[in-house]
Amino acid sequence: MSARPAVLLVVNPSGNRTRVAIDKLPFIIGRQSDSALVLRDNRVSRQHAQIVCEGAAYFIEDLGSRHGVLVNGEPVTRQVLKSSDRIDFGFEDSYKITFMYDDDEVGRLLQQIQTGQSNLPNGGNLAKLRAVVEVARTLRNSLAVEEVLAAVLDAALTITGTESGFIYLREKRDQPLQVKLSRDAKGQPLGAERNPSVTATEIEAAVATRRQFLSLTMPLADGSLAIAVPLIRVRTENIEETQYLSRAEDTAGVLLLEGGKPDLSQGSGELLQTLALEASTILENARLLDEERAKQRLEEELEIARRIQQDMLPQNFPQEGWFRAIGASIPSHQVGGDYFDLHKIGDDMWCMVVADASGKGVGPAIFASILQGAFLAAPPDPDRMSSLITTLNKYVCERAQGERYATLFYALLNSDGMLYWVNAGHCTPIVVKPDGRSALIDANGVPVGLLEESEYVVQSAKLDPGDKIVVYSDGLTDAQNLDGEFFGARRVRKLVQEYALLDCQGLHRKLVEAAEAHTDGTFAADDITVLVVEYFPPQMAV
Repeated sequence: MSARPAVLLVVNPSGNRTRVAIDKLPFIIGRQSDSALVLRDNRVSRQHAQIVCEGAAYFIEDLGSRHGVLVNGEPVTRQVLKSSDRIDFGFEDSYKITFMYDDDEVGRLLQQIQTGQSNLPNGGNLAKLRAVVEVARTLRNSLAVEEVLAAVLDAALTITGTESGFIYLREKRDQPLQVKLSRDAKGQPLGAERNPSVTATEIEAAVATRRQFLSLTMPLADGSLAIAVPLIRVRTENIEETQYLSRAEDTAGVLLLEGGKPDLSQGSGELLQTLALEASTILENARLLDEERAKQRLEEELEIARRIQQDMLPQNFPQEGWFRAIGASIPSHQVGGDYFDLHKIGDDMWCMVVADASGKGVGPAIFASILQGAFLAAPPDPDRMSSLITTLNKYVCERAQGERYATLFYALLNSDGMLYWVNAGHCTPIVVKPDGRSALIDANGVPVGLLEESEYVVQSAKLDPGDKIVVYSDGLTDAQNLDGEFFGARRVRKLVQEYALLDCQGLHRKLVEAAEAHTDGTFAADDITVLVVEYFPPQMAV
């Protein structure tokens, strides 16, 4: 006996929801990037839990995680999953997951139709049941909102024997109800000139005063009655409580039926309410699906932006001659706010820049690209470095008005070992000698974009043969392990001194490996950039 299709309704710590199909088994849940469901939380183990299938049943199993697995608040090692079971991972402020069978909505609808047959009046039973079964089939085969609404409206008209129907929806909680669809008893759209006999204001008032999830009868001017059925905003993580919601803000829409001689018998009323309740659930799932698709499109666009950003970083690093370097920038999200660059200026000078734009995501990435363009066009002259940073700072202050700023380290290195730099609030770079002695290059200015009147002073120093410069962003020092311990600037300097004899590639590799080990392989909090430059004077170069 094969298992029914199942899904996980996932709510992340920010409240965003996604619907994930359990489409491969075992279904691994964890922090590791190749998991079937990736949870971006350092407290979640790399492989935290898995869902397996045995016969027709799904089981969740703890994979030896640090914080454990809970089902409906109870710790479990292995537990069979029932529909609407809540899965947690040992802490309140993380992901919330609900297990559900994919066809639950339709299954409940068909079951309630069958058990309610005896309550229906003898006349019209077959037509009413056929109408609701047809809408169930529509809901099973499509989650397109327009198709769902049309099927619901047609079935409601058949159940009640009314002549025309309207569906109002509220796009957002603070917006008024608006007509989204209208139909007649023959399933044809009503013309724009055919307006409901009840105003949206009257419907809003009626919905606001309801005490429970019930259809409302509203008297019309001609003495007939209209039927208004709320479509509630379903809490999919606890569907069983849906019928008890009564707050006006929980109303996502209203089904309005009018004309003819409405059938207000008990059986018809129950079918209508059942239909509205299940339609509300399906509409919520359709909304979640639309959000998931939009999120997927955004992620695809971000992936394109990430590739473009990575392509803008140096691809080939000098490994011979008097100037040698290696660097990498690891974004915490798909697009990062860190950037670094190197470019050669003639035979006797190299320029290097490392910047860290405030924030994360697309905005900081665009800001970082603007900075990169400014330095690519900068004149290779130590005497003009100060004016360049000052002009750039004024430009950012005027355009961003304090909303964007960036720390940066900008330096020129001559073949004679003279190093010129401006450090605008960036993490303190380290100059290390082969014997392990080190010196710090302190910041001599505030971040670019904070204060329009800031001044930036160019400083200089003479490098000795074999000296290396280590420049990094605060993502390295702020990287945390599972216990909340920071990697820290002291640890960075200690590692630099310990591996001072290695070449720039070796030192860079040791720093990245140490950070990965400290965070258990996860860079989640901030972008990490590490650049290591090695100076070999012409007489030592090979």
